[in-house]
Amino acid sequence: MILVDSSVWIDYFNGNQSNAVDRLDRYIDEEQICVGDLILTEVLQGFRSDKDFYLAKEYLSEFETISLVGKKQAVFSASLYRQLRRRGNTPRKTIDVLIAAFCIAWDARLLHSDRDFDVFQSLGLKIA
Repeated sequence: MILVDSSVWIDYFNGNQSNAVDRLDRYIDEEQICVGDLILTEVLQGFRSDKDFYLAKEYLSEFETISLVGKKQAVFSASLYRQLRRRGNTPRKTIDVLIAAFCIAWDARLLHSDRDFDVFQSLGLKIA
């Protein structure tokens, strides 16, 4: 299972070329792609026109949408945040902690183009 971060979806919908977008293009036909509920929110809230919003919503609905946070995941995410903070690598965004913690807990690979996730590899985050 590959969870695709909003950083990649945003580039994808904007037509920006990147290594991550190229990998997404390949993975769409070859891998199980999932969209996290929080990622779905991040991506969709960025569209200015209703038409683009509804087109993206329709397209993303073709992939399995998964819930990234529940009580157990929230506690696990907080523990990962605290581990990193103790090491002097305090994550900048809570949503990134939630996404990385989900991937670590569920052995999912994360496709991203956001350097903020790099620190989570030391805790077992697998990159797609």
